[in-house]
Amino acid sequence: MDFREEINRRRTFAIISHPDAGKTTLTEKLLLYGGAIQKAGSVKGKATAKHAVSDWMDLEKQRGISITSSVLQFEYEGFCINILDTPGHQDFSEDTYRTLMAADSVVMVIDAAKGIEPQTRKLFKVTAMRHIPIFTFINKLDRDARDPFELLDEIEKEFGIGTYPINWPIGCGVDFKGVFDRSERRILTFSDSHKGENRLQATKCDITDTEKMKELIGEYQARDLVDQIELLDGASFDFDLEKVRCGKLTPVFFGSALTNFGVEPFLENFIKMTTPPLVRKTKTGEIEPTSEDFSAFVFKIQANMNKAHRDRMTFLRICSGKFERDKEYYHVQSGKTLRLSQPQQLMADSRQIVTPPTPAI
Repeated sequence: MDFREEINRRRTFAIISHPDAGKTTLTEKLLLYGGAIQKAGSVKGKATAKHAVSDWMDLEKQRGISITSSVLQFEYEGFCINILDTPGHQDFSEDTYRTLMAADSVVMVIDAAKGIEPQTRKLFKVTAMRHIPIFTFINKLDRDARDPFELLDEIEKEFGIGTYPINWPIGCGVDFKGVFDRSERRILTFSDSHKGENRLQATKCDITDTEKMKELIGEYQARDLVDQIELLDGASFDFDLEKVRCGKLTPVFFGSALTNFGVEPFLENFIKMTTPPLVRKTKTGEIEPTSEDFSAFVFKIQANMNKAHRDRMTFLRICSGKFERDKEYYHVQSGKTLRLSQPQQLMADSRQIVTPPTPAI
């Protein structure tokens, strides 16, 4: 694979939300689909239970919240995915603001019962200010939720951004039957007996096929779904990929990260819509990812990641060129050259020495 192909297959995004909206749970399920982990951990659970990979600090495991941003990488269908799992709690929001600088796109997770919450507003403003593409995942449909039209209206009014639902929920809570995929015109059915399964049962079903709709989701919900989809098709924003990539339109997905429902369709659509590494603007000009000259910036410094000794890790976002171990690089602020002899690639708290040249991410 040549240099340009390696760059084009990379996707780097941050996940933001208010605390307890399901951000870290969604991260775990994405890692599960990518094969980076074999079993998804829980954010809150028994002391003997497996904890979320991204919540690796002891304090995070004890309190059940994310305190520091985690960097995670996995492969999915030929793409190299970099996830930046950020803290949702306001006490640790500075870490999130810094981490957003390294993201090419953002996934905003919203609790279907609570809608937009204070911390979500703050993080959105930072994202919008940088014109970063935003993808919305409305979570926890397996619990009682607000009306989906009301949630879309809230996003549009609060954030001043258009919404385009990629799928549409069929009920919620105990009446949750699944989602209707608008582009494929199919129904993805949800059942309590299938919780946690990686693959969903998808049934191709035209909205005009009344009998098949009744068979799948029941007469009442079939009639309700037809009315809602007709309203969406006629009155919602048109899908425009350029507006998505400019941060003016957000694709909206409905699902349940805890039960795995809707996570894989979200990941597949996200990869198609988002972009490879973007051009970076500096005081002296623009940096193209395809440039052979190496450049990077520091977006975070984390101390005490290793219990064995006092350490300090500097996180770099590579903007162009290839990084090579033991090579000298010029540090702009100090005006000195530095030899980076111990570069490490992280997966939450686990690390390995970087040996081959690493292209822009």
